[in-house]
Amino acid sequence: MPETSPVIVLAAGGTGGHVFPAEALARELLGRGLRVVLMTDQRGGKFSDDLAVPAYRVRASTLGKGIVGKARSFIEMGIGVFQARRRLRKLGATAVVGFGGYPSVPALYAATQLGIPILLHEQNAILGRANRAMMGKAKLVATSFPHVAGLKAGNNVRLIQTGNPVRPAFAALRATPYVAVSDDGPLRLLVLGGSQGARIFSQIVPQALTLMPDHLRRRVIVAQQARSEDIEYARAAYAGAGIEAELSTFFRDVPERLANTNLVICRSGGSTIAELTAVGRPAILVPFPHGHAGEQIANAEAIAEAGGAWLIPEQAFTPEALAVRLESLITLPSSLTKTAAAARAWGTVTAADSLADCVCEVIGLSAPKMRRSSDVFASEETLSGTTSMRERAA
Repeated sequence: MPETSPVIVLAAGGTGGHVFPAEALARELLGRGLRVVLMTDQRGGKFSDDLAVPAYRVRASTLGKGIVGKARSFIEMGIGVFQARRRLRKLGATAVVGFGGYPSVPALYAATQLGIPILLHEQNAILGRANRAMMGKAKLVATSFPHVAGLKAGNNVRLIQTGNPVRPAFAALRATPYVAVSDDGPLRLLVLGGSQGARIFSQIVPQALTLMPDHLRRRVIVAQQARSEDIEYARAAYAGAGIEAELSTFFRDVPERLANTNLVICRSGGSTIAELTAVGRPAILVPFPHGHAGEQIANAEAIAEAGGAWLIPEQAFTPEALAVRLESLITLPSSLTKTAAAARAWGTVTAADSLADCVCEVIGLSAPKMRRSSDVFASEETLSGTTSMRERAA
């Protein structure tokens, strides 16, 4: 790649929810001949092994508690900004794209000090704290959801709904049709809880299936991701109930499993929602209830309102409630097919392309003509007036 190509720095937190969309954008930018660099903190690793993108780490910290904790956080962030300034100068960075998470802040703030344009991408239906802090200095904010809470009135910034970029393995499966459950056929159930599994799923799902009538229970085939400390309990529970179940602490083939499943039980992080809807699979969403702003709850509500999932709050996620839900779905499989179609209609696989268009526009490179209305201003309640690029989705 020519050394004169623009350098785009992607600033992201260390979790998959931030890194996965950044990785998808990196692939698109590299394909357009731009140079890409990842900047994160010590938690952040690297992109996939097949994606040759340099990664640089800078100091960062969440806001601590008390005077001492806050002072330490400011010192860490200050060091991170200094490190980022030095690195951005050395790289000759053309723009910085922030994907949220506190590790993104030093690079974004340093860029504004150096006069380098910044763009932000928000994965959730509630604006995250890092993006909230930097939004007033951004040239453009790209959103995944049509309605994003937490945007304060008076922020003069252009907003474009691009969707949330998904990894190629998920995008490639968008054309895979949903296989309907027959009247007496199996229900393939995929249970995911993030990279570490979710303990509540290992406890509740086996108990719920045990409560179902025998003729329905034996039709369920389970593939479940579970924590190492929970996996033997879940395995024994399934075996005792006569349920065919495959359990693992980590599935390397989640895209293929998602494409071949009839129903998913999972959390509702931004990347999870993007992957579910890109492929178009129905889900029972159990939002993680302890997010700082309730972003997973807002995400799940948005998809449920669109008809693409069912929302069960964690406090209501009991064996009895789940058993009733599963019985209704397996005896009325047309609702699964309808929900799968609604999930797919909501999703997109063109978000990385649309977001790359935004980057190219901000740095003055020609890009495919983007569909948009006039620039809009953020409102307190919603982004319903944002420009959408998602009409491109197949």
